[in-house]
Amino acid sequence: MARAGGGGKAGGSGGTRLMKQRLRTARGRTTSSQRWLERQLNDPYVAAARRQGRRSRAAFKLIEIDAKHRLFRPGLRVVDLGAAPGGWSQVAAERVKAVEGQGQVVAIDVLAMEPIAGVEFLQLDFLDPAAPERLAALLRDGQADIVLSDMAAPTTGHTATDHLRIIGLAETAAAFATEVLSPGGAFVCKVFQGGTERTLLDLLKQSFASVRHVKPPASRSGSAELYVLATGFRG
Repeated sequence: MARAGGGGKAGGSGGTRLMKQRLRTARGRTTSSQRWLERQLNDPYVAAARRQGRRSRAAFKLIEIDAKHRLFRPGLRVVDLGAAPGGWSQVAAERVKAVEGQGQVVAIDVLAMEPIAGVEFLQLDFLDPAAPERLAALLRDGQADIVLSDMAAPTTGHTATDHLRIIGLAETAAAFATEVLSPGGAFVCKVFQGGTERTLLDLLKQSFASVRHVKPPASRSGSAELYVLATGFRG
């Protein structure tokens, strides 16, 4: 399951202004791959992720969402859908103190993921019919306090089709969240601008006290990526 990137001033980067770097050679690379590599070289979040030992720059998106909305606290149970390479799971494990045995983080991805302290990982496609039951079986008391989803469906290059795929994936994640969340729980899910997400919002409003769109600074300003944040699960 693919994961989208982001951009901006990295949290914890110390305000350091990086000199713009350019690729030394473009031999054998397409124009698009050159642009992507140059963007990575000059992205302060990528640099901050390396310095802090983060699995990915995407970790800063969750850090920024939590800084504003206070999702995590020690002892909570968290499910991370589409977890690899583990940026969000790593942040969640730190903040719920999973290593210390207080909280719990259960993660799933169709891709392999290097072990993370305090994270129980299941390598399985979330869309596999057996996945929800296997995830719930790993959770203490079969319930979660937070469900995270940074999943993105493989792109086809056709904008309308890709948008429908990501919204379909988000709706599946939302349905799972409403099955496992404990009262008062929260759901964070990646979507993309395009109109159809209104259906998802309406569905979530039936089950959560507050539903809103958030775009953390680490999500690149030129990207259509957004996150849906639903809090106060009614149970």
